[in-house]
This record gives sequence, C-alpha cells and structure tokens, in this order.
Amino acid sequence: MAKKLGKLEKPEADKFSHARRLFFVPLVFTPPQVDKELSELFCKYWQQAGEQVANLESKMAAVKKIYHELVTPAAGEGDKAIEKLNAGNYPMVKAYMERGSELLPIEDEEMLMEFMDWSRCLSFGLQSQKAVSQVYQSFQEVQKKRNEHIAKSIDETLKDSEIGILFMREGHQVQFPPDIQVFYVAPPSLDEINHWQPKPPKSEEQPKPKKEKAPEGTKRKPAGKAKNKKTKKDK
Repeated sequence: MAKKLGKLEKPEADKFSHARRLFFVPLVFTPPQVDKELSELFCKYWQQAGEQVANLESKMAAVKKIYHELVTPAAGEGDKAIEKLNAGNYPMVKAYMERGSELLPIEDEEMLMEFMDWSRCLSFGLQSQKAVSQVYQSFQEVQKKRNEHIAKSIDETLKDSEIGILFMREGHQVQFPPDIQVFYVAPPSLDEINHWQPKPPKSEEQPKPKKEKAPEGTKRKPAGKAKNKKTKKDK
C-alpha cells in the first residue's frame, strides 16, 4: 500500500519572509569635462540601474530606506547634497523620496573628512617611503572605522522585511550584517564605463601639392624626344 504523502513545507519562504534586503548600486561619478560618448554611457548606466532595481522591486517589495555614501547628517537636506555630488543618480533618489522612501545618513562627518584627507595625501605621490607607510597605515585605520560605522548605521535602521538601497563606490570593503541579503545591481553599461577608452583623434590628411600654372602669354613646348647631335668624330 502506498504511503500517504504529507503536506509539503516551504522552509525557504518561511526562512526569508522577514529577511532584510539591500540593493547595492555601484556609484559612478560624472567628471566635469567628459567626452560626449562617455557622457552618454553614464546616462545609459543610470537608466539601466533604475530598470534593474524596478525589476527587483516587482519581485519583492518597494524600497523603504535609501543609503548614500558621502552624505552626512550635517549635510542638511540629503537629496540636495546628492545633487551637488554630480553622480547622476539624483533623479533616481528624488523619485524614491517622492513616493515615500526615507533617505538616511550613514556617514560620520569627522570620520569622513579624515578618510578623504588621507586619500588626498596618498594621491600626492609622496617621495619618502616612511611617509607613505605612515599615511597608508592611517588611511587603513580610518577606512576600517568608516566601514564599520556604515555597516552599523544600516543594521540599526533597516528593519525586518524592509528593503533598502545603497549607492556606494565599488571596492568599499564594508561587511554587511549576515542576516541582510545583498543584491548587486550591475547594469551592462557599467563594464563599458570601466573599460572605456577615448578614441584617438583622426589624423589630418596632408594637402596635396597644387600644380603650378604657366604664366599667361607663354606656351609650353611639347615634350618630345631629344635629338642626338652629331659630333665631328661621327662624321
């Protein structure tokens, strides 16, 4: 006699029903002076990022919390601070806020200023190896503290079953809490931006030399074969 099958359970659905989710969108900045082709790539990138996030929302739920690096509590209106960053994602952030999403700061102002100062020092190209080592050590220390502060800020504000979106540059090394599911948003144009190279300028063609015109009133002798003159010896 066949065994009666019991009711199938859905452990996966139960396990993640109250899970916290975070959409990570790589932050790319638009330079002040940029090639037209690259500028179009940046616009394409943010359009694709918005489409991918909207697709994730349709399968899960709407974004409730917005997190953005380089925005501190002292920045006042966070959306205005984001607009000044010229990252290209301001329309996207503004749209989320208009529909009720909350923009929350994740940076400590003093810590962020120190992080940026040490970053500038490393970019100066110091000559002394001892100075480079000391600066790099200080940079690593503040970077670690900053990453921990960002992770803590997200952990304390993202509630159960909520979805947040984080705009931050790649290579951040932030260790998110283990109970937060992180979804990496990677539009195809991101790879194009990372591998973009300006096209070499077109080589200018050298102007062809113009044929000189004979002065008016002069006739050119037709080119003919030169006649051999006989010498006395030939006679």
